[in-house]
Amino acid sequence: MVVFSQKNDALAGDIMKKCSILLIDDDEQSCSTLGLLLTKADYQVTTASSGEEGMELLVRTPFDIVITDLRLPGIDGLEILKRVKEHNAEINVILITGNSSAESAVTAMKYGAFDYVTKPLNVEKLKVILAKAQEKLQLVAENRFLRQQLRGRYAFDNIIGTSQAMQQVFSRMQKVLHTESSLLILGESGTGKELVAKAIHFNGPRKNQPFVPINCGAIPAELLESELFGHIRGSFTGAIANKSGKFEQANGGTIFLDEIGTMPVHLQLKLLRVLQEQEVQPVGSNRNIKLDVRVISATNADLEQMIREGHFREDLFYRLNVIPITLPPLRQRSEDIALLVRHFLQKSCRYMNRPAMPIESAALQVLESYDWPGNVRELENVIERTVALTDGPQITIQDLPPHISGSRAVPLTEQDLYGLPVEGLDMPQRIQEIERQWIVQALEFSNGVKARAAAMLGINRTTLVEKIKRLGLPQ
Repeated sequence: MVVFSQKNDALAGDIMKKCSILLIDDDEQSCSTLGLLLTKADYQVTTASSGEEGMELLVRTPFDIVITDLRLPGIDGLEILKRVKEHNAEINVILITGNSSAESAVTAMKYGAFDYVTKPLNVEKLKVILAKAQEKLQLVAENRFLRQQLRGRYAFDNIIGTSQAMQQVFSRMQKVLHTESSLLILGESGTGKELVAKAIHFNGPRKNQPFVPINCGAIPAELLESELFGHIRGSFTGAIANKSGKFEQANGGTIFLDEIGTMPVHLQLKLLRVLQEQEVQPVGSNRNIKLDVRVISATNADLEQMIREGHFREDLFYRLNVIPITLPPLRQRSEDIALLVRHFLQKSCRYMNRPAMPIESAALQVLESYDWPGNVRELENVIERTVALTDGPQITIQDLPPHISGSRAVPLTEQDLYGLPVEGLDMPQRIQEIERQWIVQALEFSNGVKARAAAMLGINRTTLVEKIKRLGLPQ
């Protein structure tokens, strides 16, 4: 959960500053009078007596709004409109025209003019139009700010992990940023598949276009087709109006098909056709809508096993799985747990308006020894709950949920060290557990003096420090 407590200062500055207007009119008296009236109305006004002068000013100075007479010698109002929109499409252009030229003004609006007023000029009506133009500017500024926030929120460095497994994920993400290939993100529930999908979208060439997620497993099968492809009124019982589908809403951007493995087989064929033809046909319609959509899918299921069992189409799998990205479960990157814990502690304390809460080393070790079946999502939930319920200044073992604190690792026995279970074991993980326990004990025996602990372990101090960092132990 992300909470914005206040708007960014830059956004507030964009909205609160005086609106800047470029006023262009070859009637110098009228131009001067209107400029004075608008200045008194708290606008920042610059005047120009010709289209040529106005264009020179526009190149040198940023303006929010351009007000121009339609009929000007040389560069006329329509040409000014075209050049302004080429220069900056966000500038609002308001035209002043005589009654006999109203039709021309309406035509100009088709080219992007915001509005027009007729002569003799009604200043109060112009102020109303300006107020609406300013509202539009504010919305544009807010949308720009929100896009920047999204890009910042889903920057790669906001995905926590220094483990080798996560570095491989980051490397694959970086390589696919500027491709248009379909991606299939694989991983257990709670590993952050949607976060990765958003990071790829908001850091790629489609970052200013829609990102549309849909959880295929959360929508009843009979409604999923309509949600994906849309429908027209009367196409089925309850279809009281036309509705655009997720693919149409994502046009130009990215659609994220979460839990793709739950999609019914009959819909898999329709999805395959959409991907092959790059067009979608709403339910009940005979009209095809052309698409330009990047597809990112995700699943925690074994799709290849589902193919063998006849529950997933092989041809669709190859369409979706052009580039796979596999997210490791948290138990396979335990060296990232300390980083994640501190990140979620900081986030939860900030959200709850609490002072920063450290976590004692023993409690951190318990979290690192837990296998986290719910992965990063479960860890975040545990930290948020613990912060909410803890009265003390720091997190201790007693503050952790019983099902986690009760799983505290016990010292390894001789059987643990030398016995090989019949079912086998994860040797790198077992070695890491042994290293962790020896280092923790050495630090306890040496009262935290690393040089003494290193001597006890028969390694040099630099090696010990590197191992402490790699294992995510408190430094």
